[in-house]
Amino acid sequence: MTIALWCILVAALLPLVFTAIAKVGHEAGIHRLNRKPRVFQAELTGYRARAHWAHLNSIEAFPPFAAAVLVAQFVHASQNTVDLLAVLFIVLRLVYGAFYLADKAPLRSLSWLLGLLCVVGLFVAAALA
Repeated sequence: MTIALWCILVAALLPLVFTAIAKVGHEAGIHRLNRKPRVFQAELTGYRARAHWAHLNSIEAFPPFAAAVLVAQFVHASQNTVDLLAVLFIVLRLVYGAFYLADKAPLRSLSWLLGLLCVVGLFVAAALA
């Protein structure tokens, strides 16, 4: 498997990281968290709410990223380029999450945009293959 394909797995698991940040150590306890998760999520505040929002955005970002990697692999785009853009996407998604947790909206938006450009770059690499 290529590095880029492993990055698909990492991107698929990334929402779980943010969910864990939202839940771990919460005073409600695991039974309440899992009994009515939508109610629990709606009541989150502060960094826990932002972690949940990062979770949701990570789910939204996954399909285009996975598709871009798979298309680039399918058409045999430059493997170095595909791997680089895939790893950069993962790094930027982690940075995005960190900025979200820290409530740094402008930097969060910039890292989101750069991640999106990685996805576009994967499709461009596929088109040029």
